This record gives sequence, structure tokens and C-alpha cells, in this order.
Amino acid sequence: MAVLPMKKALICGLKRNRKRTLEYLQRQDVLEVSTEIADDRIFRKMDVLSSKAVFERNSADAEQAIGVLQSYVPEKKGLLASFKGREPLPLKTYEELAGRHNEIMKKAGRLLQLARSVGEKRGTIPRLEQQLQELEPWKTFDLPLNFKGTRKTAAFIGSLPRQISLEDLSRELTEACGCPAELSIVSSSKEQTCFFAVCGKNDREEVEKGLRVLGFVKAPQTSGIPADRQRRLEEELQSLRAEIEADENEIRSMASDREELKFVADYYAMRAEKYGVLNSLAQSRNVFLITGYVPEDRAAKLERDLEEKCGVFVEFSDPSEDEDVPVVLHNNKFVEPVEGIVESYSLPGKGELDPSAVMAGFYYLLFGLMLSDAAYGLIMVFGCLYCFKKCPHMEEGLKKTLKMFMYSGISTTFWGFMFGSFFGDAVNVIATTFFHRPDISLPPLWFEPVDLPMKMLVFSFCFGIVHLFTGLGVKLYCSVKSGHLADGIYDVVFWYMLVGGAIVYMLTMSMFTNMLGLGFTLPPAVGTVAAAAAAIGFVGIVLTSGRESKNWGKRLLKGLYGAYGITSYLSDILSYSRLLALGLATSVISTVFNKMGSMLGDSIPGAILFILVFVIGHALNLAINAMGAYVHTNRLQFVEFFGKFYEGGGRKFNPFGEHTKYFKVEED
Repeated sequence: MAVLPMKKALICGLKRNRKRTLEYLQRQDVLEVSTEIADDRIFRKMDVLSSKAVFERNSADAEQAIGVLQSYVPEKKGLLASFKGREPLPLKTYEELAGRHNEIMKKAGRLLQLARSVGEKRGTIPRLEQQLQELEPWKTFDLPLNFKGTRKTAAFIGSLPRQISLEDLSRELTEACGCPAELSIVSSSKEQTCFFAVCGKNDREEVEKGLRVLGFVKAPQTSGIPADRQRRLEEELQSLRAEIEADENEIRSMASDREELKFVADYYAMRAEKYGVLNSLAQSRNVFLITGYVPEDRAAKLERDLEEKCGVFVEFSDPSEDEDVPVVLHNNKFVEPVEGIVESYSLPGKGELDPSAVMAGFYYLLFGLMLSDAAYGLIMVFGCLYCFKKCPHMEEGLKKTLKMFMYSGISTTFWGFMFGSFFGDAVNVIATTFFHRPDISLPPLWFEPVDLPMKMLVFSFCFGIVHLFTGLGVKLYCSVKSGHLADGIYDVVFWYMLVGGAIVYMLTMSMFTNMLGLGFTLPPAVGTVAAAAAAIGFVGIVLTSGRESKNWGKRLLKGLYGAYGITSYLSDILSYSRLLALGLATSVISTVFNKMGSMLGDSIPGAILFILVFVIGHALNLAINAMGAYVHTNRLQFVEFFGKFYEGGGRKFNPFGEHTKYFKVEED
């Protein structure tokens, strides 16, 4: 339950050591670099944004080249590919590959060039094929299609958008223009009729007008005999396809360069990030300064390594009260997985308690209560363990998330056995349907919520009250720790008395206990004490909720409004009924799938149906209800629990590091 204390770092060195220092800091991933300049009369910032842009463009080109390879030679990936994380890369290997980055970029450039060439050639093919198609009706014609006639004649080469005989064409043209013309049909189909028309030079305009009336369309205006043009186009197409095949084969032959291309994409991404930091560094003619924040537990090692390996001076100091210090959470292995949940809400503000430790146990228990099936829990546990075994280099954030689901799976298994749910009632259904043994079942270790929903509802409310009161207890602890004991009494103890007293008083009322199905009623003496405690709490809240106001009238009104907050506690407690709702949903849906699968009995088709329905149905049920448990557990933490003591507002620690995609450089 801790927020790591931070140290403010000052690193000073000669410019000749700047490159080595920045590269070392980037590999260590422990320093958040500050952009402030100590003295702008001595130190200036370098403008290296143009170089940074070049590195970003190179990284993008390398990524694009990888994409080209992926489209031609897809990389084989297993089911767990997204869990594997970045491959570790020894520093020596990194330095060797870094020395060849220009050579590797040439390969990336060649891949992009080949991809562009293939794209351009593929774009040319439809155009040539269209030209071939246009020439097909004219393949027997022995004149160029752009032939206009001789010195004394005018020629028209084209088509009508319908099928027509030579006689009809001659008649219609004569009627349309009234001039003689010599016609010959080159080809004819249902869609069009291609023909050649010749007339005297003097009749050209009249014949042209007549042809337009008939719907004349000129032939493609190409030089040369159509058959010769077709042959050249086919040769060009054949040549293009051969060139495309050669380019694609060359692309495929470069599949062995994929890992180097991944490296160079990461290499330039790292250089771009380094130059982003370099752009903000304070520098003079011979000296550079780096300031920033380092977790206290990493400061000593960082100081020693920087002085020994990089030859720079390092000094650490405590940040001042007004500084915006970043936040790093640090907890044990059990609590660590829920840090991401806290971060998704908000990191602790300055001087605020990290709620991860007090939240972790509740989180796992709430998740398990909502899913509450032992088989589903075991699937989650062993699924996570399998991922850990197969993916040793998994990213830290993903590893924490899987651990969170693994612990939630353990809780789900526990509650599943407590409530007698293992794939719902699958044990009894299988025993009854296929072995004719209705006496075999998995009895609950405690009770079955489907049979006793009121008991489950009461338990949900009791769990919710403990959860809410724990949140208030954390608020009391923080008040005492910060030296504000009175605030703790006013804002926590009085609410304990009011809410707790009201609950205990209601347990002395037989009508209330009977409604909830409780088998007991507290004696009247207890109710008297509880009512007195609630009354004291109510008066205390009314008198202290508006204590910041000096006017007694305003203070009293604010106090009454504060006491109205009892309704929000009632709403919060009712919110825990979702534990019953989601737990029953999981169990009932499981039971429905089991009944559906057993409809055909113990026959061979019945066994096949049962297996199909069982696998598909329970897979869907696990996926949907696990997602529901995750969402609603977060809601109970964020709204009901955090609302009692936690504000947040901290800024996440963002160190200068290797924010790469494929590899992670490791120190030798």
C-alpha cells in the first residue's frame, strides 16, 4: 500500500558523453525528463525536430516494408502471439545491427520500391485489357482505326449500339443524310455493329450528321492495323505479368530480412524518442544538463552506473511541495495486479493513500461472487498459467492484468464450490442422462443461491456494508495519519453510528427480518442502544457537516443536507444486489445450456448434441459473464468504494525509455 517516493535528479556532463548518457538512460527506463531550464542565460535548447521527423519517417517506412512482407509472406503466429511481448535483444546484438541501419533501410526502400512497382503495373493491366477488349470487334479490319480517308474521300470507322444488317444500315443512313456512302460491316453482335463507311469529300458533313442521328460511336483512335495493335498489347500484358511475378518473387525472397526490418523500425523509433528528449535538454557550448524524476529505490544504482559508465555528475534532491511529482505505485505480488484498475480510475494525488492494497481482496472476492462457477474459475486460472508459461517475455502491464484474472479465477473457483456450481449443474445432468445415476451431484459447501435467493441477497447486502464501512475506515485512517482526528470523527465515526445504528435497529424488527428470511431478531435492548447511537450520529452530522461556514444558519442547513446523504448509503447498499443478479445469471444460463444439450438422451446423437451445446454454450456464458463481472466489479470499486475516501488526481510516471514494438534492448 505505497506510492514510491520520488527523487529529483540533476545530471551534468560534457557534450562528448551526451550520446552515451541518453542511450543508457533510455535502456534503463527510470528517469522522467523535465523540460525546464535551470538558467536560460547560460543554457539553451537545441532544435533537432527536423532530425526527429526524419527518424519517425524512417521508422514508418520500415513498418510499411514489414507490412509489404506480411502481405506476400504472412508471418506464422500462434494463438498466443498477442501475449508474447517484445523479444529481448542483447546490447551487443543491438550495437551490431545499429551499425548496419543504413544497409537495412536500403532493403526497406527496395521493398517499398517493389511494392510501388507492382501496384503501378497492376494498375496498368486493366487499362491494357480494356484496350484489347475494345479492339476485339476490329481484329479482322485491315486499316488503322484512325484512318480519315483519302484526298478525295472521307472515311468513318465506328459502331452503332445495336445489331443491324448491311441493307438496313445503308437504307437508314441514306434516309438520314440523303447522300450515297459505301458501307461494309466488320463485325456484328447483339450489343453493337461495327462498320466502315466511305463517302465523297464533299458529302462528309452530311454523312457525319446522318451517322450522329443513328447513334454512331467512333472506333478507338489507334494507329496501326488492329490485329497488330492487339498483338503488341498482348505482348505488353505478358511482359507486365512477368515483371510483376519477378517483383513479387523478389519480395518473397526478402522474407528472411523481416527481423532486421523490425529492428530498424524500433531503432528509428528509439532515436526519434531520444531526439525528442534532446530537443528539450538544457545545453551550453560544452555542457549538457538533464533534470527529471527518478523513483527513490532506483536512484543509488542509477547514480553509480551513470558516473562509472557515462562519466557524468549526478545529484539527487527531494522535490519541493509545489512540484508536480509523477506517481509510481509499488505493492506486493498479491496487490500489484489491481494497480491497473486504480490507474484506470485515477492515480493517488499528492500525499494521498494508494488504495490498491485495501481494494485488492475485495476486488477478487467481488469478481468471484459475480461469476461463482468453479469450472469457469479453474479455466481462468489454468488459462492464465498456460499463458505465463508459453510467453515468458510478456509485457508487464499485460502480465498484471492476467494475474488479476488468475486471482479472480481462484476466487471464482472458491465461490463456485461454496455454491455447488461446476458448469452449473453439469455433474448431475451428465450423471442422470448418460449414467442414469440421479443421486450423483456436486453439493454446495454452503448453500445454493438459486434455491435460496433471499439468503444470497442478504449476504450480498452484508458484504456491501463491510465494503462500504471499510472505505470509511480508510478515510478515518487517513484523517488520523494526517493529524485531522476531528475530521475523521465528524466524517466517519458519526456515519458509522448513524448507518450502523440504523441497520442494527432494523434487525430488531421482526417484519424486516422475516422479509429478509433471517432466522433471528435482535432483542429490544439492542435496538434501544442502536437507536441512541443512530440519533447521536445524526445530530453529529447535522452539527458538523457545514463546519466550514461561520454563519450558524448556513451551517445548520448544510448539516441537514449532509444528513440527507443517508439516502446515498441506502442506494450504495442496494447496488450490491448485483452480486445476486450476476451470480444467478451465470448459474441459470449454465443450467439452461445443460438441459438443452441433454434433450436427446444418452443416444449417440444425444452425446454429440450435448458436447456441441456444452462447449459452445459454456464458452459463451463464460465470456459474457466474465466480462459482466469485470465491469460491475470495477463499478462497485469506483462508485461505492472509492467514493467514500479516494479522490485521485495524480500524474502517471512517464520515463524516458524504449517504447518499441518488437524488441527490448537488455544490458549485458
